[in-house]
Amino acid sequence: MGTEAADLSAYRGVSRASLVVAGFSTIVEWYDFTLYLYFATVLSRVFFGGGAASLAVTLGGFAVAYLMRPLGAVVFGHIGDRHGRRRMMLLSMALMTAAMLATALLPTRAAVGPAAGVLLILLRCVMGFSVGGEYTGVVAYLLEGARPERRGLITSLAAAASEVGALLAVGVSALTVSLAPAGDLESWGWRIPFLVGAALAGSVWIARSTMHESPEFERQRSEGTVPENPLRHSLANHRVGIARAFAISALGSITYYVGITYVPAFLTSAGTLGEGDSLWLSTLAAVAVILVTPFVGLWSDRWGRKPVLLLLALASAALPATMFSLMAGGSHAQALLGAVVLACVAGGVSAVGAVATAEQFPGEGRLSGLAFGATGATAIFGGFTPWLAQLLMGRTGSHMVPGIMIAVVALCVLPVLLTMPETRPRP
Repeated sequence: MGTEAADLSAYRGVSRASLVVAGFSTIVEWYDFTLYLYFATVLSRVFFGGGAASLAVTLGGFAVAYLMRPLGAVVFGHIGDRHGRRRMMLLSMALMTAAMLATALLPTRAAVGPAAGVLLILLRCVMGFSVGGEYTGVVAYLLEGARPERRGLITSLAAAASEVGALLAVGVSALTVSLAPAGDLESWGWRIPFLVGAALAGSVWIARSTMHESPEFERQRSEGTVPENPLRHSLANHRVGIARAFAISALGSITYYVGITYVPAFLTSAGTLGEGDSLWLSTLAAVAVILVTPFVGLWSDRWGRKPVLLLLALASAALPATMFSLMAGGSHAQALLGAVVLACVAGGVSAVGAVATAEQFPGEGRLSGLAFGATGATAIFGGFTPWLAQLLMGRTGSHMVPGIMIAVVALCVLPVLLTMPETRPRP
């Protein structure tokens, strides 16, 4: 891009401590994301009375909250572009801390009736709104604070930390369920994981208060180039970047949400594994993502974003249908192989996609551009694609349908990647 020379000549990074705090703070977002899904059956009984209809309402609350993420991304993107990345990240984490603490202290249906369920859904919406700008804000901060030749590696920390948050949620959930008897779990035990999350979020907020401001925003402030209206600025000047970010994030979202998040439900519905074994398999897949992410970030620093993305897009077009068919074969070994391969592909796309989407924009209006492009794609190709995969698989009877969905998106994204200029800064 045209800004590469300026980025390299004017580089002034932030401290290593600031990068570590920013990189690993996405743990909170994915801890909450995973925790709510794992405790959905318990929450359905505590807040909605139990039964299939109550579980559907509980999961529906998750879907509604997911739709708040693009709105949150736009609002927090404006704050980050207008008033600084540090201020935006402090505000979003403060709101997340308050939402998790309030959830842990909510009255139950037994205490206040149906109002308990309404309050839970409202707090989920607050949480979805607050995390809307969280991931894109962290990615932008890491990109702007890292050395140019290590941007891919450093930015990939956000993707790796997300999986650490999911694993932490698994551990806390399993420990709580195993130590609390059934009656205690529904009366007070369910509150413990949310209190842990609130404490974790509060700790991250304290750590973030020590972070330096992004050097890119400091440059804008000193040169007087901070946009007055970042949203309008992005739509007027970065439409091509928004389209490219949308395409890259569409591939990253569907490979992650169908290739990782949906896999436990797929294995259970296909009769390959029971619920417990499926979740253990997902844990191993999460570990695979954590291991592969930094290597892909390093490769993108060495070879460039474009060739690595093209390779992963081709893998996304060629492998998933076969892997889903393999996992439906009934063998535990086949299920493990398919899940790990899908996890590695999805983790790789997330790793390089994070830095590639952020590099589609100059510093001015970067967060707003990411809100329109990256977060918009996540809303469409993320939260609802597992539901669509299950629906289509049920109607067609084919276990290859989820993989075909991934392949179709990959093939549609390929022309965008082929015509996209390389964004890796060159010495």
